[in-house]
Order: sequence, then structure tokens, then C-alpha cells
Amino acid sequence: QVQLVESGGESVQVGGSLTLSCAASGVALSTSSMAWFRQVPGKEREEVACISGSMVTRVADSVKGRFTISKHSAKNTLYLLMHSLKLEDTAMYYCAADDSIRYRCGSESDFGYWGQGTQVTVSS
Repeated sequence: QVQLVESGGESVQVGGSLTLSCAASGVALSTSSMAWFRQVPGKEREEVACISGSMVTRVADSVKGRFTISKHSAKNTLYLLMHSLKLEDTAMYYCAADDSIRYRCGSESDFGYWGQGTQVTVSS
């Protein structure tokens, strides 16, 4: 049984930093693609960043240069380091896993496992 548990979301001021964590069980981060998505009520969910089992990363243009995705395979934990946070980064952030073997991350529909989310609120 796959379980993804996000943590680290909180309220922060514009320009601040946060690190989100996703503790995974039932799926091996060393071979799986892992991603962070975010969603604001009334808007479509968007991919923020993804890292494949081969360590190939993909980062959304909206966060490029500010967010970094990483993973610690031994701890089976995924991270999202967020710097220079903006008001528009406010969202529920979700961790997702795709346990298929891929060189690069697939599309959103390939991610079959999802966490419950952690809220990030950026205020001025």
C-alpha cells in the first residue's frame, strides 16, 4: 500500500522560504518518478516540479530559479525547497508518485498515487 504524507506547509511572508517534505512508503523513490503539484480553489492543478527515478528533473517556468526538487532515496523522502516566495505561490501542495520505470517524468495522468496535501500561504 502506497502512502504519501506531506508536511512543512505554513504561512510565510513574501520573499520567505519553506521546505516541503513528502514521506513515502510502499513506493521506492530510487526508481519512481515523484512530483509536486499545487492547486488553488477554482483553478486547475498544476505541476510544480518533478524528478524521475533517473534523477531527471522538470520545473515549471513559474517557479524556475526559486524552487528546487530533491529526494533522499535512503529516507524515501521527497523535498521541495522554495525560496523567494510570491503571493501567487499560495496553494495546496500535493506530493505524487508514479512507480513506472521512466527516464523522464511522465504526464500528470501517470501519477497514480497522491498525498493529502499541505497548505502554503504567502502573505504580504
